[in-house]
Amino acid sequence: MSETATALVDRMLEGDGRALARLITLVENRTPGVSEVMRRIHGRTGRAYTVGLTGPPGAGKSTLVDRLTVAVRKGGETVGIVAVDPTSPYTGGAVFGDRIRIQAHTLDPGVFIRSMATRGSQGGLARATADVLRLLDAFGLAWVLVETVGVGQTELDVVKLADTTVVVLVPESGDAIQTMKAGLLEAADIFVVNKADREGAQRLLTELRSMVHIHREGQQASRDLDWEVPILATEAANGAGVDELLGAIGRHRAALSAGGRLETRRQARRVRELRTLLLTELRRELDQALGPGGALEPLLQEVEAGRLDPYAAIEAVRERFRVAPPPA
Repeated sequence: MSETATALVDRMLEGDGRALARLITLVENRTPGVSEVMRRIHGRTGRAYTVGLTGPPGAGKSTLVDRLTVAVRKGGETVGIVAVDPTSPYTGGAVFGDRIRIQAHTLDPGVFIRSMATRGSQGGLARATADVLRLLDAFGLAWVLVETVGVGQTELDVVKLADTTVVVLVPESGDAIQTMKAGLLEAADIFVVNKADREGAQRLLTELRSMVHIHREGQQASRDLDWEVPILATEAANGAGVDELLGAIGRHRAALSAGGRLETRRQARRVRELRTLLLTELRRELDQALGPGGALEPLLQEVEAGRLDPYAAIEAVRERFRVAPPPA
């Protein structure tokens, strides 16, 4: 790790927010030395509680994050906010810049706000989000709120990173049956119908309660936590229902902690991360080996010319990477 990155880590661990911001930029850009940064902070992680908020565009997630931040700060705890935005096709940066919607917290030393671009990552989260969350954790923030980009009903990757997942809908979200098809019933620890003063809110609340009850009965044996998913109504614009939402998050956290499920889920998360990192590294090495001038380029040319069949080529690749074949 470069001397500059080493100094940045030291400053960040001492509470320097500017050093944290610069380290996040290094992580987003995948600058050489990021792996060493992550190793340096590993022993300082595992304390922050991460809440993910996901849902369709226009559901009011940013406003809800703003109001939740106010509620948490009233209790004296610190908050990190990560808003994952679409990528600008021109700059590669975040398009929407959700910090504008929560700018009232900019001068609060107990709040750190960062917008990130998805940079082509599917599922509503940037590839670097997991490392950024780890940096915020090591910085000493008690809570981290992650708002995913509103790209539709496939933005469920937040479940892999969050301790509690809040799915935010509005009366205009459409037929609740589509919610079930999208897998949100499996993803949600808490459902929120925001903008609950609008027409159709009560109907959506009723449908969600019915669906959650049916789903709970069907999944009784396979659930890892005895938790009745709350269906809450909020009007984030005026703060209505936000205290109830924070209370529900607190109850879910307590239920996870009491049953040992919080640590179990975090252990599973670490294993998933290792698998992802291994596959990413192997894919990078393989791409280099098959590229121009790479060790496997002649092999690729043999397959291209039809002189070697793909299965024989796979065996050669296995030998090159010392990967054992699967058991017969």
